[in-house]
Amino acid sequence: MRVRLSKTFRFEAAHSLPTFPDGHKCRRLHGHSFRFDVFVEGDVDPARGFLIDYGDIKRAVDPIVKRLDHYYLNEIEGLANPTAEVISRWLWDHIKPGLPLLASIVVHETCSSSCEYRG
Repeated sequence: MRVRLSKTFRFEAAHSLPTFPDGHKCRRLHGHSFRFDVFVEGDVDPARGFLIDYGDIKRAVDPIVKRLDHYYLNEIEGLANPTAEVISRWLWDHIKPGLPLLASIVVHETCSSSCEYRG
């Protein structure tokens, strides 16, 4: 049986988007309550009855959240232009080595705006 699981994480951070036009609200320094979903996919082990322990996902992702939470994203290597698109790929690049079953990342920048990255 093939399944897709997800676990949600959150972090608070500030950023500015330097590639936006002068005068655009997103070019100014501002913050978000970011949320992102980590999706893993694979075949359920019939003997165990599950794909992966949710705790294993948390252990792989928590150190990454700590690197972002309450920081100015533009100062983090690889996030000089921290759009939702760039953040989603950055998360993938930092989570995938510790979570081989990673299938996608969905970054929610606001309640109504998100970006999905599938590697």
